[in-house]
Amino acid sequence: MDSEVRNLRLRTGITVPCLVQGDAAAKPLLLLHAWAESRRSFDRLIPLLAGFRVYAPDLRGQGDADKPEDGYSLAEQAEDATAILEALDVPKAFVLGSSSGGYVAQQLAVIYPERVAALVLVGCPLSLQDRLTFSDEVDALTDPVDEDWVRDLLSWFPLLHAVPAWYTEDRVRDGVRMPARAWKGMLDGLRADTPPTEAGNIHAPTLILWGADDGLLPRSDQEVLASRIAGSILKVYPGVAHVVLWECPDQVAEDTAAFLSSVA
Repeated sequence: MDSEVRNLRLRTGITVPCLVQGDAAAKPLLLLHAWAESRRSFDRLIPLLAGFRVYAPDLRGQGDADKPEDGYSLAEQAEDATAILEALDVPKAFVLGSSSGGYVAQQLAVIYPERVAALVLVGCPLSLQDRLTFSDEVDALTDPVDEDWVRDLLSWFPLLHAVPAWYTEDRVRDGVRMPARAWKGMLDGLRADTPPTEAGNIHAPTLILWGADDGLLPRSDQEVLASRIAGSILKVYPGVAHVVLWECPDQVAEDTAAFLSSVA
């Protein structure tokens, strides 16, 4: 399968690497990773998306992307996402966002509806305006970010299905590589802006995937999110917690492929 990593210089002033994989003639699918992760969080999902031309960038402040002092608001992150599509010369794409990456995807669909053919929101919040349990710890971070602290943070997200040790260790490395300013700036930026579905309307066909045992995002929020996106589909995974992408990438890939094929 055709695969390469491209370094994209964005009109927003930063450079980000982007994995490009799949048949050039296939439908484009942009993957937006969660806060404090990287494109490598999709390593178990991408091989299962053979029918798409996949674009998986490292986002501002994370992975191998530039890590500037600022630019971490929700609106600016959505601006980066559309700039990534521009740099790739992709006018319109399916967009899959994991956790907070799905929050950015919602904002992208509100601000640039012409860019989004359909959305898949995987364990994605309705709102991030409430202060999270670990916010005080993030506010106190200094460089270099401690590996044990990252491990402890990940323990806030219980796993009900087996996840390979190499994959978890890769997420720890993602966290350690982020400077404290990116940890803080991104969390503050996501929390400060008006939630996307309160700021505007999403018209793109949307699939919402949520774990029934998610202790962070209540079902009531998912139902409100679904009600605000006309025609959206909410699919609940029994026995799955918040990090749906980690726990069941095979099911996410199957449902994503079926949904996107149905709307294509």
